[in-house]
Amino acid sequence: MDIEHIGYVVEDPRAAAKWYVENLGMRIVRSLGEPNHTHFLADGSGHVMVEIYTNPAVPVPDYRSMHMLALHLAFEADDVDAARRRLLAAGAAPDGEVTRTQSGDLIATVRDPWGFPVQLAARGKPMI
Repeated sequence: MDIEHIGYVVEDPRAAAKWYVENLGMRIVRSLGEPNHTHFLADGSGHVMVEIYTNPAVPVPDYRSMHMLALHLAFEADDVDAARRRLLAAGAAPDGEVTRTQSGDLIATVRDPWGFPVQLAARGKPMI
């Protein structure tokens, strides 16, 4: 089986979907109205989706207080530093600096305007 999507609740799924489309190259493949304002967003490959929604029965986690290693959404980036600067200019918040791992990966994390951790990665050696 292949992964279809990962879903998480946010405070304002309509605004979050718009931000992800405008700043992370995603596209809305399905959106539903009341009561949850669910948005399915596909990445550039068209093979992976993120579902963002709200649900009155489920509290929105305090993503800002969660360590990014506990939960994050990672995107491939050809130029991690440039992508980080662009996202910061678009309302993201920094979560550390650009770093190079022992395996040669270039990594940076920002928080989207709702506090969810977004990682940018340029792998030293492709993983898949």
